[in-house]
Amino acid sequence: LEGARKEGQVVIYSAMIVNQALRPLLDSFNKKYPGVRASYWRGDSEDIAAKLAAESRARNLGVDVVEGTGVGELVIQGGLVQPFFTSEIKSIPENLRDPRQLWVPTRLSYFSIAYNTRLVPPDRVPKTFEDLLDPQWKGKISWRIGSSSGTPLFITNLRMAWGEDKAMAYFRKLADQKIVNFGSGSARTLVDRVVAGEYPIALNIFAHHPIISAAKGAPVNSQLMDPVATTTATAAIPKGVRRPHAALLLVDFMISKEGQELLSKADYFPVRPDVAPRAELASVVPTKAGVRENLVLPEHLGKYGDSSEKIYQDLFR
Repeated sequence: LEGARKEGQVVIYSAMIVNQALRPLLDSFNKKYPGVRASYWRGDSEDIAAKLAAESRARNLGVDVVEGTGVGELVIQGGLVQPFFTSEIKSIPENLRDPRQLWVPTRLSYFSIAYNTRLVPPDRVPKTFEDLLDPQWKGKISWRIGSSSGTPLFITNLRMAWGEDKAMAYFRKLADQKIVNFGSGSARTLVDRVVAGEYPIALNIFAHHPIISAAKGAPVNSQLMDPVATTTATAAIPKGVRRPHAALLLVDFMISKEGQELLSKADYFPVRPDVAPRAELASVVPTKAGVRENLVLPEHLGKYGDSSEKIYQDLFR
């Protein structure tokens, strides 16, 4: 704290939704630590990684912390971040920790399908990945491309859970369904297209997004499928950071109980067991729904990412 006050400010590049989460989180940080002014730049994970890489090449680093789902593997592969330690890590389950100490988890994400409840009656909702192969859904399913939490995550999840032979046999059948490649927006945007009826079904979306929309009267819902891909957004500290004390202070705050409670109120899933998710979203937490989950960490996406992208290019492009 003493070092952070001397540095005077901290800058985070984050993929969190601004008004819903990022601004309230930083407002609370600023109130808790007067004299250390936190500010942000918001972008998708790929944009954050590209911005950090450009600043590193120019030796003009403006950021102190990078955070997002998919950021971790990108900045690690680029050699852009350094190990660090936070005492708050003791409150996070070991399976969510990085033994290299290159990142800490900030929030969990569970992935499901989204479906339009007017176009997909209750008795026809796909409940398993195999159900997606039904001929009735040919040309009526969409998924996101150009994002590490889109097609690469969908493909990697099943490769990890099923093994290469079974997964590849499935992907070849799924390719016959003529999946619509959606590359013009975020996961939230794709859910909005499902709400509008443009696509009856969307694959590999954040499972809580349809639940939030449905609570507002939208004709949409989520369906978890075994295995549920579970990822963690991560926070990392760049090499050559100008304000290391302030960076560590902000990371501590994000994964503290106080910070995690703020993220839970903002409809994110906390990484600390002593902080509960919002009750309205409990239906898409796999352990509560009784559905098996598969934890896909940044190193898994790093390991499988290129080959999963090649599978997409070969079969679905």
